[in-house]
Amino acid sequence: MPTTAPEPEHRRGLAARVSLGRVFTPVPSEFLLIASTALLLTGFGLIMVLSATTASSTAAGSTPYEALIKQAVFAAIGIPLMFIGSRLPVSFWKRMAWPALIGATAFQLLVFVPGLGVSANGNRNWIMIAGVQAQPAEFLKLALALWLGYVLYRKQTLLGLWRHVFIPVVPVTIAVIATVLAGKDLGTTMILALIFVAALFFSGVKLRIFIIPVIMAVGAIIAFAVGSPDRMRRIMSFLNANCLAPDQYYGDCYQPMHGVWGLASGGVFGLGLGNSKQKYDWLPAAANDYIFAIVGEELGLIGCCVALILFALFAVGSFHVIRRTRDPFVRIVAGAITIWIVGQALLNVGVVLRLFPVLGVPLPFMSQGGTSLLSVLLACGVLLSFARSLPLKTPSLTR
Repeated sequence: MPTTAPEPEHRRGLAARVSLGRVFTPVPSEFLLIASTALLLTGFGLIMVLSATTASSTAAGSTPYEALIKQAVFAAIGIPLMFIGSRLPVSFWKRMAWPALIGATAFQLLVFVPGLGVSANGNRNWIMIAGVQAQPAEFLKLALALWLGYVLYRKQTLLGLWRHVFIPVVPVTIAVIATVLAGKDLGTTMILALIFVAALFFSGVKLRIFIIPVIMAVGAIIAFAVGSPDRMRRIMSFLNANCLAPDQYYGDCYQPMHGVWGLASGGVFGLGLGNSKQKYDWLPAAANDYIFAIVGEELGLIGCCVALILFALFAVGSFHVIRRTRDPFVRIVAGAITIWIVGQALLNVGVVLRLFPVLGVPLPFMSQGGTSLLSVLLACGVLLSFARSLPLKTPSLTR
């Protein structure tokens, strides 16, 4: 019986060097830009969460580092997952589109299970498991982006026909958003609608077909807001010009006004890290939705500009991935994720500046909230995986 000769030693050594070389293969500049800005924003956020929560944690009898430790645990989980996700091929994310959406939707439905679901401020969008509170809707954002990208990618040649754009994209998206609307979370609903619109835009759907889903999404959000007088009153409070009146100040104007005062008191250079006055129970949600106000108060205009520049650089890296890729799936998903993260950041900053009503959306990477940070870092892992798939730019040789 013939036997194969053992592989020569030099051949095995060459194979090992080739395998090792793949690990250290140069990555595109987009990869470095997205990864570095994500890490810098996460580190920036950890510092600001510590600064914004020390006073309230100490007053509650806890250690001043309790909130930081909880946030750091999710960062320590999310950052490795981000780089693990960056090593996965694009084909893996295509296969995960349906399972991710089904799993994330089932996870979201747990908020309605008695004993698991938690209500706060009229919203029911949290669950409590073994003492750990999570917001399942955060994972729906990434799952919906992946699913929309996969379905629209498979229908690329049929997107000129309205029925192929609407089925199954519109019914499934409405069903997913309904699970969040049932918990009365208007902010997350708006972000999911933004992801839906972004996916349609980057898929190349014709304007005449694209405009109908956009009108439907805007109409549904307006109907949901107008349907509740209490919600409508809170939304319209940002237009109230009489917020300093006692009956208005202690009502819906309280949080927006203290957010603006926090930004204004910081000036150009800020009061100094840790020297915020608003965090002493003057500003509700100082470490969550209004973390940008604490940045402005302690680090001033310069600190705010640094945060905004980091988000701008993140957007530049992501849009370069969208521009350079030849894969429609990568373009659609990367576009939806970019619009989600950057759009949510702009909405959050606009709320703090009192340009928009209070919507309850966190500042990506920076706001306190483990599930929000984890979902954004996982989304960055998807973007980094897409960036790895881009061809490397090779300098041309000229004589």
